[in-house]
Amino acid sequence: MSTVPPSGRSGDASSDEPSLTDEELDAFLRQVAQGGGAPAPKEPSARARMVARRLREEEAERKRRGEPAAPPGWRTAPGPRTGSGWRTGFGRRAGAGRRTGSGWRTGSGWRGSDGRLSRRGRVGAVLGVVLAVALAVVAVRPSLLTDRLPGGSGAAAAPTPLPAETALPTGAPGAAGQEGGATREQPFRGSPALRWADGADAIELPEARAVPGLSEADVELALRRTKEFLVAANLDPDVLAGGRPDKALALLDPKAPETLAVLRRALREPSREDDPVGLFSRFDPDEARLVGDVVKVRGHMTFAAARPGEVKVHADYTFVYPLVRAGGDGDHVERTIVRRDVTLYLADPAEVAVTPGKLALGRYGVETYNNACEVYDGYLHPVFPGTDPGAPATGPAADPYDRSRTVGDSAPGDCGRVTRT
Repeated sequence: MSTVPPSGRSGDASSDEPSLTDEELDAFLRQVAQGGGAPAPKEPSARARMVARRLREEEAERKRRGEPAAPPGWRTAPGPRTGSGWRTGFGRRAGAGRRTGSGWRTGSGWRGSDGRLSRRGRVGAVLGVVLAVALAVVAVRPSLLTDRLPGGSGAAAAPTPLPAETALPTGAPGAAGQEGGATREQPFRGSPALRWADGADAIELPEARAVPGLSEADVELALRRTKEFLVAANLDPDVLAGGRPDKALALLDPKAPETLAVLRRALREPSREDDPVGLFSRFDPDEARLVGDVVKVRGHMTFAAARPGEVKVHADYTFVYPLVRAGGDGDHVERTIVRRDVTLYLADPAEVAVTPGKLALGRYGVETYNNACEVYDGYLHPVFPGTDPGAPATGPAADPYDRSRTVGDSAPGDCGRVTRT
């Protein structure tokens, strides 16, 4: 049996020499604990152990002679290495010659274990960029922020809606609380109507109750038909664009032929005596068109018993229409305001010669503001800058938003000035 020593071993090498130094073993264990990927220290070869022993012997000889020891950290063999545990130069770890200050990291220290930016690092970087851009935008246009603060003038600071009207107010509304005039984006800016309800939702029905000869359901039908008539005559998009108010006419009783005949003639041949503007809001499509699809409305509806088997419904509403010139060639917005006072009747066909569910038209009146005077062609005509206002103003100045007075207080045919629109 062969007894040749393993390759790389010298037969005269001392067998009690440690294969790893304590420094190398400690360095290796630290790297393992820290997740380092450095390979385990290799066991020194026989030549390395011989060199190490010779160095120890030289060191012992220098001590015996009283000579100084070698500089700390200085190694003469087996050459300068930069692996873990080895030092180069004079006691400085390779690659550790510069520091960037406490807490700073370089290289892979910024990244996660998979080599990509950690999730926290990505989120922080994105938030930092967004914040920088937002600060830059606000610096250029501070109004983007201030308009959205309490008291700002932006659209975000919506005014508080008014409660529903149940009777005529005691005075005109105050200032709107917003500076500036109407725009396409904010057609009611600067107007008290900004706090009014929109369109048909603003026409709220009072609670119905029975009257002599009619049940509660009959009165509720009269109120509902009256609302339908107001919507068809003043809010229907086709009618506002100059169309015929056929839906409104269909709600009127055909057994009152004189009424329908007069209205149809007024639509066909408008005149000073028979002007459909008295009941219907219509604009010349070649002249003006509505901005958006919102009309502001405020008013109230009441009812009372008429003759037995008949109920009288009274409606008093103001409509605010924002308009621009037809053709879309301008951004200037004007508001035309129309206040209507209409009385309609609904009767029991067993008591009165009427068509079931149809309305009879009673008294009605109208006041228009920012509308050309002395023009009787069946249309409302908003007064834009540079357009003909019709006849010169002859009556007193009036506030179109003042609902404390009743329709008809002014003299018939008055054409006055408006204090605001």
